Amino acid sequence: MDTLLSPEFWLAVGQIIMIDILLGGDNAVVIALACRKLPPAQRTKGIIWGTAGAIVLRVVLIFFALTLLQIPYLKIVGGLLLVWVGIKLLVPESEDEHSSIQASDKLWAAVKTVIVADFVMSLDNVIAIAGAAQGAGGDHQMPLVIFGLLVSIPIIVWGSQLVIKLMDRFPAVITLGAMLLGWIAGTMMVGDPALADWVPTQAGDKPGVNTVIPMLHYGCGVAGALLVLALGKVLASRQANQS
Repeated sequence: MDTLLSPEFWLAVGQIIMIDILLGGDNAVVIALACRKLPPAQRTKGIIWGTAGAIVLRVVLIFFALTLLQIPYLKIVGGLLLVWVGIKLLVPESEDEHSSIQASDKLWAAVKTVIVADFVMSLDNVIAIAGAAQGAGGDHQMPLVIFGLLVSIPIIVWGSQLVIKLMDRFPAVITLGAMLLGWIAGTMMVGDPALADWVPTQAGDKPGVNTVIPMLHYGCGVAGALLVLALGKVLASRQANQS
């Protein structure tokens, strides 16, 4: 009870909510991209289920965050998954391909896309949330994290709906969203522990922790975004020529 009344507890609550709001921007884009082709009546369902799955997954990942980030090649595999998701979002689906698929199947396919992408993006994000929860001390760290994430759900849901409306009105937003996934993939892969001996680093904020030099970090992000754009456009062009 004393912990609940302490300033550190409520400061941690505020930090977790702010972190998740900021990180929720990526989630909103992914959810909107995955759900944009669903019938209007099912979009809200897709957004809610996708958000719920993403939040539950993030809570589970927090238990294993530090261990996961030390597994060699995990970030590389995750980055390649994000590139694939980004390219897939740029390639139009043919009508014949989905003519026999029921709406419910498409709904769960969209939810699955959201959860896979969020799993990859959450590998780094959960560290920030877990770090904020540690500041509260006591036995309330995990309930605190869950509370902060639950508060962020309506923000992500609303953000996803806003992005879908923007996509309907401005198709270029779809391309920018896919390139964002490529950016995240590039910056993630270059930080994989398996590449530590080959990638130039500099001292980080914490003692004994090194980070990739900014020029390389951002350069890999740009390369990832351009790769998704180029491959997506090539595959979309091929599909258009075949139809």
